[in-house]
Amino acid sequence: MCGIVGAVAERNVSAILLEGLKRLEYRGYDSAGLAIINTGQQLERCRAQGKVAEVERKLLEKPLLGHLGVAHTRWATHGKPSESNAHPHLSSDEIALVHNGIIENHEALKNQLQAAGYLFTSETDTEVIAHLVHQTYQQTQDLTEAVKKTLAQLEGAYALAVIHQQHPNELVCARKGSPLVIGVGLGETFCASDPLALLQVTDRFIYLEEGDLATLTLNEQRIVNQQGEQIKRPILQWEHGNQAAEKGEYRHFMLKETYEQPSVIAATLEGRLADNRVLPHALGAAAMELLPKVKQIQIIACGTSYHAGMVARYWIERLAGLPCQVEVASEYRYRKVVVAENCLFVTLSQSGETADTLAALRFAKNAGYLGSLAICNAPGSSLVRESDLSLITQAGPEIGVASTKAFTTQLTALLLLTLSLRRAHLPDPQAKDVVEAELVEALRSLPRIAEATLKLDTQIEVMAQDFAEKNHALFLGRGSHYPIAMEGALKLKEISYIHAEAYPAGELKHGPLALVDDTMPVIAVAPKDDLVDKLKSNLQEVRARGGELFVFADPDSFLEPEDGMKVIHLPAIHDVLAPIIYTLPLQLLAYHVAVLKGTDVDQPRNLAKSVTVE
Repeated sequence: MCGIVGAVAERNVSAILLEGLKRLEYRGYDSAGLAIINTGQQLERCRAQGKVAEVERKLLEKPLLGHLGVAHTRWATHGKPSESNAHPHLSSDEIALVHNGIIENHEALKNQLQAAGYLFTSETDTEVIAHLVHQTYQQTQDLTEAVKKTLAQLEGAYALAVIHQQHPNELVCARKGSPLVIGVGLGETFCASDPLALLQVTDRFIYLEEGDLATLTLNEQRIVNQQGEQIKRPILQWEHGNQAAEKGEYRHFMLKETYEQPSVIAATLEGRLADNRVLPHALGAAAMELLPKVKQIQIIACGTSYHAGMVARYWIERLAGLPCQVEVASEYRYRKVVVAENCLFVTLSQSGETADTLAALRFAKNAGYLGSLAICNAPGSSLVRESDLSLITQAGPEIGVASTKAFTTQLTALLLLTLSLRRAHLPDPQAKDVVEAELVEALRSLPRIAEATLKLDTQIEVMAQDFAEKNHALFLGRGSHYPIAMEGALKLKEISYIHAEAYPAGELKHGPLALVDDTMPVIAVAPKDDLVDKLKSNLQEVRARGGELFVFADPDSFLEPEDGMKVIHLPAIHDVLAPIIYTLPLQLLAYHVAVLKGTDVDQPRNLAKSVTVE
């Protein structure tokens, strides 16, 4: 979602802020801007609707130079996309503020401020915060204290950064419900909503906790927690390398990240498998004591992560023999929940900052669950810090809005969880388990099979040409591949803007068959499993209605190309692991269709990478 960058340094920060905004473009936005305290200690601002490049163009015409500044990419919530609604927002030309999140009581606060004589020039909730800070500063003459007292009046979620022209070496920032990180340099300090924004200047980061308020100067980071206590947060080294935020030889981040999947799956498995079993410490020492007590699983997630959870339900009930429920976080939060005895609460998130998932975890802490486990790609995220246990996927930074490698590494981690639960509930947890041994062997071959699957890219690119003029598509799968069909439909609609739906293939006669004709492509995944023969019958129903079939099939499924049906055979894979492999061609299909349609693959319209507000 929205992006924040702030800097205080002995050098000009304008270029640093601008580069930081460029690195945050993947998050989705509709306007951008920056504000700087110039060398004459005056506050100057540059904003534009549209891309960061438009701000850059304006700065070439009229440069802003200074050692302290804040910048922002905005994704519209309150008020339409426009220059007047773009951040930073000013108050009395003394204070500049950038903000992620939503202030729920902004209307009441705005009425109070208007009564006190403040004029509003935007439709945003953010401008309220800027004027509140200014109003409070009149009594305190202390920027940190003014921000602290302002925050006490706000209801909702925020990450914010504030500067004042009377404090040219001081940047104040805070977070509640939206992520914010501090970058530590030599004689300079930064803040951002994502470490990727700052990798050009530092690889040392402090991850602010919920409710933290920080005052940043050239050589110091003073942090106060929500109890008002001054505390030290650890400085962590970035481990992924700056190249993770570069496209390299690839045309789009999505394609690069799709091709990274064999290596990141291998990284997720590394150190977690023994000769014939998942290592006991794969989920941490505390899990060894907790997992034998688990009698039920509750998985909570959003979007692509929700689809991963749906696949895991099939695995957990089949292999571990435990009941498993999966629910969308935004729905779970707003209903009366009955918690089963000894139920493990599992959250899935790529960023670890997804607002609804985080809120669900915080609710669960007091709801009577046995414990909480986060499966996440961001070790320093709120979700990981606030969960009892964590299982970190090793996908590395994912820039493309449409998730690829984060999804397949989530599935890999969920299978590790499933096998750990299975072993914890064996009569003799130390005995050799033939099923686990077979799956561990299959897991070891997973990166190699993923690499072989990606070599089908040329065939899939040719297949994509049949979708260039289509407006609708139907995806079919059975069993654990129904969620994979859902994920394939999501990818296609996200980046190509083709309307796509997914159904269990057995549901065709219960409605979706009415949509099938020669203008409706039907995409099916057909692994070699117990349901493949039933799937074949469903495909014949489509052919009988003149539907055009596109099938990704196992070599031994006995599905071959014929009139009205195009088939691409995938490498053979163990049926339990097949959902991971069958995801890959659906990602490539969506990518090539989007390229043919000329859409913005990495930054599809109206979408954001990390949804940090409701």
